[in-house]
Amino acid sequence: MSNVFQITGWDETPYIENEDGSKKSLAKITQSYSGVIEGSSEIQYLMSYQSAASAVFVGFEVVTGKVNGKSGSVTIQHNGKFENGVASSNFIIVAGTDELANIDGSGSFKSGESGQANYELTTNA
Repeated sequence: MSNVFQITGWDETPYIENEDGSKKSLAKITQSYSGVIEGSSEIQYLMSYQSAASAVFVGFEVVTGKVNGKSGSVTIQHNGKFENGVASSNFIIVAGTDELANIDGSGSFKSGESGQANYELTTNA
């Protein structure tokens, strides 16, 4: 089974826009997960676009569901970029609840087409 997430909602609001196309924005995103993670998430990214085709972003994601069959939620801290139509991020797990209270781990994703991305996750769960 592959590890995939699908973007299910995207609401992005610029708070600084410049004439050269650069901008700063807040994106609120929802996703559904399958694979090692089974569940859904809500993310808030702060995004800094150097142009319409290039950005860097940081943010926090709260995933609710199961990780390796254990129930709860995890908070993930992202550090990513968007270049040439592809988003990628390296991330770490910073907190967990319920059966995932003592979880730690890290991973990455690289986006594909249609709002889908493959992810990798290494964890102690």
